[in-house]
Amino acid sequence: MIKPKNLPRDSNQRAHAVAQLLTGEARLPVEPERSALSIYFAQIGQVGGLKGGKARDKALSGKRKTQIARKAAQARWMNSKGQGKKS
Repeated sequence: MIKPKNLPRDSNQRAHAVAQLLTGEARLPVEPERSALSIYFAQIGQVGGLKGGKARDKALSGKRKTQIARKAAQARWMNSKGQGKKS
């Protein structure tokens, strides 16, 4: 499959690259195959990510969730005003 990231951004260059690919003058770079270990760790990470938010929600009290939300809102407002963190 031709992925846009493998093609030039310029429309003329992109058209030329697509034409070369379709006529067989050029070939797409081959992506390296992932090892079994890499695939395994990706699956483990997926499982942990799926249950992470729910587990954290159960573990935190309502008061602590409010504190976290307040801190996040303050950080967003600081960034939007261009002040950033003060050291």
